[in-house]
Amino acid sequence: MNKKSKIFKLILLFIVIAIMLGTTIYLFPTIKNLSTEEGQIAFKDKITNSGFIGVLILFGLQFAQIFLFIIPGEPIEVLAGICYGGLWGTVFIMISAAIISAFIYFLVHKLGRKFIYDFANKNKIEKIENSKVFKNPKTIRFIIFILFFIPGTPKDLLTYIAALLPIKPLDFILISTIARFPSVISSTLAGASLINGNWKASLIIYGITFLIVAIMFLVMKNFDKDKITDEAIRTIK
Repeated sequence: MNKKSKIFKLILLFIVIAIMLGTTIYLFPTIKNLSTEEGQIAFKDKITNSGFIGVLILFGLQFAQIFLFIIPGEPIEVLAGICYGGLWGTVFIMISAAIISAFIYFLVHKLGRKFIYDFANKNKIEKIENSKVFKNPKTIRFIIFILFFIPGTPKDLLTYIAALLPIKPLDFILISTIARFPSVISSTLAGASLINGNWKASLIIYGITFLIVAIMFLVMKNFDKDKITDEAIRTIK
C-alpha cells in the first residue's frame, strides 16, 4: 500500500475514534442509565433537544458501528426508535446505512483489498472472494439480498467485500439497504415501544419479525435449487 493510502487510513481511523470518544463523553450521563425508563426518556430528550447535532450524533454512532463491524447494529436501531419513533427511526437508519455503505464501497474500490485486511482476516476475505457463488454475476444479487436479510449474518463485513465482487455499486447499495428493512423496522418499533414502557410489545414485535424472516427464508430456500444460499452462508461464517 502506498504512503497516501496509509495516511488516509490513519486519518479515517482517527475520525472514527474521535466520533466514538466525543459521542461517549457527550452522552455518558444518559447512556449509563439506558437500562431504566427514566434513562431512556433522558436519552430521547438529549438527542431530540439537540436538533441537527442529535441527528449527527446518532449518525456518528451508526457510522462507527458499520465501519468497525464488530459492534452489533441492533442497539443503534433501538436508540433511533426511542428518539424518533418507529417510522422516522427506520427512515433515519435506512438512509444512514445507504450513505455509509456507499462510502465504504467506494473507499475499498479506491484503496483495494489490502485496506480490508486491517479489519478482517485475510484468509476469510480471500475465501469469500474466490468462492464460486460469490464470483457468479448471475447469483450475486440474490446472495447479497439473502445475507443482508437474514438476522445474524456479518452484514457489515459484506459491505467491505462487496467492492471486490461482481456487483455494481448502485445495485449493492439498493439491495443491501432494502434487505435490512425487516431487522431495522423491528428494532425501531421495539425502541418506540420501550420508551412508552411497553416491554411486551417489544418482545412481540421481535417475535413476529423473526417468524416472518424464518418463513421467507424457508420459502426462498425451496426455490434455491442449486443450494447457493447454504453455500454462501457457510462461506461467510
